[in-house]
Amino acid sequence: MVSMRDLDPSASPLDYYGFELRRLREEAGLKQAQLGAIVFCTGSLIGQVETTKRVPTRDFSERIDAALGTGGLFSRLVGLVLRSQLPTWFQPYAQMEAKAAYLSTYQAQLVYGLLQTEEYARAVLGVWNKEELDTKVAARMDRQRVLDRENPPLTWVVLSEAVLHQEIGGRAVMRKQLAHLLSLQSREWVQVQILPYEAGAHAGLPGSFNLLRFDDDPDLVYTEDFVQGHMTANPQALREGSLRYDHLQAAALSVEESAARIARVMEERYGEHPAPDERALA
Repeated sequence: MVSMRDLDPSASPLDYYGFELRRLREEAGLKQAQLGAIVFCTGSLIGQVETTKRVPTRDFSERIDAALGTGGLFSRLVGLVLRSQLPTWFQPYAQMEAKAAYLSTYQAQLVYGLLQTEEYARAVLGVWNKEELDTKVAARMDRQRVLDRENPPLTWVVLSEAVLHQEIGGRAVMRKQLAHLLSLQSREWVQVQILPYEAGAHAGLPGSFNLLRFDDDPDLVYTEDFVQGHMTANPQALREGSLRYDHLQAAALSVEESAARIARVMEERYGEHPAPDERALA
């Protein structure tokens, strides 16, 4: 049985979640095993969440809300919990990303985080350290909810063609990821352009960057190195970033041509091809 300990609900969103879960469960007169049976999990898992040894998922939170009649309390809290699991240096950016009215990004090596499939994200996040990988993936997937809100940000993405060819997670993962990029054509507020190899030297050679624009806050430019991220509202940096992005958009394929390029790479590089011993001999 998971040992209980006193929690300081002000210590972190995860501590507050665990504190409230235990408090409301006990108010309902339920033991951990009883609540677990109602929400289709073990009592041990309930105890682990209550003692912050396990990070709750959004699905778990929705089932807890239904079981305890909490009016969506845990479904609201879980977003804060998952955001708190992001690297400390990244959390301020994630908070601003969730508030932005306009997102534009140039990515030289990877699919933009808000457009990654779960399998692709798992391969990216697990390449260096697989500890708490499920939590890291859940936090990234939860960030993507910004694109599903009632008034989502206009999101413009320029990807280097190299992103399409850099095999992350294997062929099946890449095929699904490229198919997801193509499916985004149905969302008028998400636009994807490919910067083709034939563009040659271009304004994005210094590296990936994001521009965030807001209705009521100063605009921001965001860059990353291998240690941490850097976010600034410096007018000169914004001017430089905006100018570079304009040049990248001009050098990139059109949205329609980009979709065709993605589809071509998806079929030619990641399509269902027979193994060498299955091919007909000439």
